[in-house]
Amino acid sequence: MDILPQIIVSGLAAGGVYGLVALGFVLIYKATSILNLATGEFMTLGAFVCLTVMTQAHVPFSLAMVATLVFAALLGIVLERVLLRPLIGEPIISVIMVTIGLASILKGLTHIIWSPEHRAFPPIFPPEPLDLGFAIVPSGLLWGFISAMVCMFIFTAVFRYTRTGLAMRATASNQQAALSMGISVKGVFALSWSFAAITAAIGGVIIGNISGISIYLGNIGLKVLSVIILGGLDSIVGAILGGFIIGILENLAGVYLGSGTKEVVPFVILVIIIMIRPYGMFGKEIIERV
Repeated sequence: MDILPQIIVSGLAAGGVYGLVALGFVLIYKATSILNLATGEFMTLGAFVCLTVMTQAHVPFSLAMVATLVFAALLGIVLERVLLRPLIGEPIISVIMVTIGLASILKGLTHIIWSPEHRAFPPIFPPEPLDLGFAIVPSGLLWGFISAMVCMFIFTAVFRYTRTGLAMRATASNQQAALSMGISVKGVFALSWSFAAITAAIGGVIIGNISGISIYLGNIGLKVLSVIILGGLDSIVGAILGGFIIGILENLAGVYLGSGTKEVVPFVILVIIIMIRPYGMFGKEIIERV
């Protein structure tokens, strides 16, 4: 079997998982123009909650996942209400610094509750890989890819074809104008954080199923920054396509340039994109006239 098709297919599958995590960043930025740097910790918390419900309450994965999504939605709403809502109207850098502090707090709480011990997920997906003939897709990556595609279509449809999506786009464009049209900006903020927490939790469960979980699972959030910069901070489709590109380039670098380069490639791409096209492939270019 030729190794190149396998590298590309595996990269696409891994990139789908990256894209799923990137959705958590994009959904908040698209509605609030805030870059949430605590997305990785949302992933970790969601994965631990799902694992705990499955192992301690002895419920099937489907019910545990529903409980995890409910928890994630409530967590997003509470955090937005308690920490972020008082900062409406404040400089963006202040809000970003709060999300950095929030990431540290959530990581600390995860450490206290579950300890830094690495844990393995019980099997939650069919173990059989997908044999394409020219390449094989491992089960975990396959289901991560499927989850990313489903989430992308759902949230794209919500933003484009529903009143809620229209309200979120209007709020991101101009909060004062949205208020004048009767849109609840506070409600939009809460909803966007809820959506982002849900997608992050799904990503955490998918990644946990592939490689296990620990309190450091959220470190992948830093790598995903290159995905959203590449795809465009406010583009749902760009997040998924950016994930595909980063996943493929990572795999190519790992095979042809050495395993050590695999972890560096996303950040090299991040620097290049910021220098050449800082708003990404599908991001909205903002021109300010002075």
